[in-house]
Amino acid sequence: MKKLLTLVFVLGVILTAAVLTSSKPENYHSIEGTWELVSFHNYDDGINISSTTPKATGYRQVKMYYNGKVMWSRYVPNEPNGRFGYGSYYITEDELHETIIFGDSEMMKALDTLTEFIFELDLQNDTYSQISLDEEGNRTFSENYKRID
Repeated sequence: MKKLLTLVFVLGVILTAAVLTSSKPENYHSIEGTWELVSFHNYDDGINISSTTPKATGYRQVKMYYNGKVMWSRYVPNEPNGRFGYGSYYITEDELHETIIFGDSEMMKALDTLTEFIFELDLQNDTYSQISLDEEGNRTFSENYKRID
C-alpha cells in the first residue's frame, strides 16, 4: 500500500511539472467588439507613414465584430444618407478579411465588382489599423480605430 501511494505521489508530481513547464500558445488578440474610427494614415513609400489625418468634425464611423459577423455604419455631416454594410469576417495573425454581402445603395453598387476586402491588420488590445495594400503589396493608406465597448 505504501508503494502504491508513493507511486501515485510521484506520478502526480511529474504530471504537475509537465503541465507547469509545457509551452503555452501566445495569447491571440481578438477583434471582437465595437470600434470607432479615429484617423487615417497615408504611406509614402509603402512602409513609412507620410501623413496622419484625423477624422473630420462630425464624421463618425463605427465597426462591430461579433461571432464572425461584421457591421459598419458611417455618418457624414451634410450628406443626406448614412452609409452601412454587413457581412462576415475572419482574421489571421496579420490580416483582416471582410466579405460584405449587404449595405446601403452605394455599397450595393460597389458590391457588383468587389465583395471581399483584405487588409493588413495591426491589432493591439484597444486599437487596430486596417491597412490597404496596392497590387505589389505596398501599404497605401490605413483606417485607424479605437475600441469603444
